[in-house]
Amino acid sequence: MAKKPSTNKSNGAAAESANANEQQFAIQKIYLKDSSLETPGSPEVFTQSDRPEARVELNTRRSHVRDNLYEVVVTATVTATMGEKTAYLCEVHQAGIFSVSGFDEATADQLLGAYCPGVLFPYAREAITDLTAKAGFPPMTLSPVNFDALYARQRQQAAQAAQTAETDAAATDAKPDAKPDAND
Repeated sequence: MAKKPSTNKSNGAAAESANANEQQFAIQKIYLKDSSLETPGSPEVFTQSDRPEARVELNTRRSHVRDNLYEVVVTATVTATMGEKTAYLCEVHQAGIFSVSGFDEATADQLLGAYCPGVLFPYAREAITDLTAKAGFPPMTLSPVNFDALYARQRQQAAQAAQTAETDAAATDAKPDAKPDAND
């Protein structure tokens, strides 16, 4: 004989309360927000035998969409030069919408500042590789990035900047504002 499920309302309320505080992280959507490729040196750059020298810039940003949803965007910009000429400029904005709830502020900040960019980066790298190859250049494959280390460095720099600002503010407050009266 099968047992009936318990219908104790106090247990149900406790379970709902536990679920409300449960930590949840989910990838809702990954998408290419923007991409561009310019070849200002073409067609001349294709007649040279030199390989382009590339400079890579990487940035991340995040914004609150609504409720527990956040958009994180990784921007990868590659500028390749051949001598003094720009061979190509390739930029990709790889984005994702992430659901984050139930985490303390520091953990949520790390998820959005380090983990989510790490999830998005392979997509940005693939887009850069495809765009540069389709433009007729050797495919540009970006090296792996340690977003945890970048995040830790940003947090450390922000803490140092805040400490410097506090020190400067304290020094300014300590200076007397009153000027001696010339008539004394």
